Amino acid sequence: MPFVTIQLLEGRSDEQLTQLVKDVTEVVHQDTGAPKEHINVIINQLGSHQLAQGGEWRK
Repeated sequence: MPFVTIQLLEGRSDEQLTQLVKDVTEVVHQDTGAPKEHINVIINQLGSHQLAQGGEWRK
Protein backbone atom coordinates (compact mmCIF):
# COMPACT_ATOMS: atom_id res chain seq x y z
CA MET A 1 0.00 0.00 0.00
CA PRO A 2 2.13 2.93 -1.22
CA PHE A 3 1.86 6.34 0.41
CA VAL A 4 3.06 9.41 -1.48
CA THR A 5 3.32 12.73 0.33
CA ILE A 6 3.55 15.95 -1.66
CA GLN A 7 4.19 19.33 -0.09
CA LEU A 8 3.26 22.40 -2.11
CA LEU A 9 2.77 26.06 -1.49
CA GLU A 10 -0.89 27.04 -1.63
CA GLY A 11 -2.24 28.45 -4.84
CA ARG A 12 -3.14 25.53 -7.11
CA SER A 13 -6.70 25.06 -8.26
CA ASP A 14 -8.78 22.02 -7.36
CA GLU A 15 -8.48 20.92 -10.98
CA GLN A 16 -4.68 21.08 -10.86
CA LEU A 17 -4.55 19.11 -7.61
CA THR A 18 -6.97 16.51 -8.97
CA GLN A 19 -4.82 16.04 -12.07
CA LEU A 20 -1.68 15.80 -9.94
CA VAL A 21 -3.25 13.04 -7.82
CA LYS A 22 -4.31 11.14 -10.95
CA ASP A 23 -0.86 11.49 -12.55
CA VAL A 24 1.05 10.44 -9.42
CA THR A 25 -1.28 7.48 -8.88
CA GLU A 26 -0.77 6.33 -12.47
CA VAL A 27 3.04 6.53 -12.27
CA VAL A 28 3.20 4.70 -8.94
CA HIS A 29 0.87 2.04 -10.35
CA GLN A 30 3.02 1.61 -13.49
CA ASP A 31 6.33 1.55 -11.62
CA THR A 32 5.34 -0.66 -8.67
CA GLY A 33 2.41 -2.68 -9.93
CA ALA A 34 0.39 -1.65 -6.88
CA PRO A 35 -3.35 -1.56 -7.53
CA LYS A 36 -4.55 2.02 -7.97
CA GLU A 37 -7.13 1.60 -5.21
CA HIS A 38 -4.29 0.91 -2.75
CA ILE A 39 -2.22 4.00 -3.65
CA ASN A 40 -2.58 6.90 -1.24
CA VAL A 41 -1.57 10.44 -2.19
CA ILE A 42 -1.38 13.02 0.59
CA ILE A 43 -1.07 16.69 -0.35
CA ASN A 44 0.03 19.18 2.28
CA GLN A 45 -0.46 22.77 1.20
CA LEU A 46 1.71 25.31 2.95
CA GLY A 47 1.10 29.01 3.24
CA SER A 48 4.06 31.18 2.27
CA HIS A 49 4.42 32.11 5.95
CA GLN A 50 5.27 28.47 6.68
CA LEU A 51 8.39 28.29 4.50
CA ALA A 52 11.82 29.71 5.14
CA GLN A 53 14.70 29.63 2.66
CA GLY A 54 18.26 30.54 3.50
CA GLY A 55 17.32 31.44 7.06
CA GLU A 56 14.66 33.94 5.98
CA TRP A 57 10.89 33.60 5.78
CA ARG A 58 9.78 33.33 2.19
CA LYS A 59 7.72 36.30 1.08
